Amino acid sequence: MRWENLSEGPAGPAALFGAGAVVTRTIDTPEFRGITFHEVRARSIVNRVPGASRMPFEWTVNPYRGCSHACVYCFARKTHSYLDLDTGLGFDSQIVVKTNAPELLRRELAAPRWTGAHIAMGTNVDCYQRAEGRYRLMPGIIEALRDRANPFSILTKGTLILRDLPLLREAAEVTEVGISVSVGFTDTALWRTVEPGTPSPTARLNAVRTLTDAGIECGVLMAPVIPFLGDSPDRLRATVRAVAESGATSVTPLVLHLRPGAREWFTAWLGEHHPHLVERYERMYAGGSYAPTWYQRMITRQVHELAAEFGIGPARRGAVRKAAGPGRPDGPASAGATQLTLL
Repeated sequence: MRWENLSEGPAGPAALFGAGAVVTRTIDTPEFRGITFHEVRARSIVNRVPGASRMPFEWTVNPYRGCSHACVYCFARKTHSYLDLDTGLGFDSQIVVKTNAPELLRRELAAPRWTGAHIAMGTNVDCYQRAEGRYRLMPGIIEALRDRANPFSILTKGTLILRDLPLLREAAEVTEVGISVSVGFTDTALWRTVEPGTPSPTARLNAVRTLTDAGIECGVLMAPVIPFLGDSPDRLRATVRAVAESGATSVTPLVLHLRPGAREWFTAWLGEHHPHLVERYERMYAGGSYAPTWYQRMITRQVHELAAEFGIGPARRGAVRKAAGPGRPDGPASAGATQLTLL
């Protein structure tokens, strides 16, 4: 494993982990059977999003690498190759845990150079995957953001977010908090094969209802819409109807994209479960990682029309709330800015 390239020493200040900071644990319990945790002491936790990214945010926090949700399409699979870990089963079962994430975040938020910009979480791998039940990093992360009145958003497929509902409510009193739950479809058979480690779509939508009933606005990222499997008019209608019934404040569709690493793993899954679709996918994604623009626009239009029918809308822009927090005066550098909802 390429830990030596990511630790202190010749790598210098760009190193991700401190020297000798990696502890590997295999936990032999039913909940974590088959999963190996690599516990690391990260050198930094607030990451700048590359300028070429399509994401509508600049800064992220990712306390984990790898994800036991095991979604066959996950675009983050490629990141495991940077550690000489497998992007297939290794991504699903070799989980890197940044055990010092909360304390490191608190320190970085207090640095004079930090201006209180929006921080997005769950945009690479899920911060509420099963590992979070063991390591409990998110409460400390949310507390650090709350105490600095720093705006943030969370995207998750994990119902474990409900554990931290009291902290989310406290944070929402002092800053902008955006919560989105990812539900691309409601078909149970498709869910069991394509997202085998996640809570069911029904459980996720129940979490949306719990969050909204508690006063936390929660949108649904309808992602991914999977071509030829989850994009029929009937299936789109069923999904948007269920989203509306959950009380979600918005629904935003995102068509499946297949980046290197994910593309190979998804294609292998497709060949096993839906071999008749392999050639259709090769044609649809012949131009690269993304489906053709005409197809993306068609899905977006259909979902927005259904959302209007059921009384919900697409994700909206919202003004960042300007609130004072401990150690931060009114009117931070980000005052008056606007932010996108998570995606």
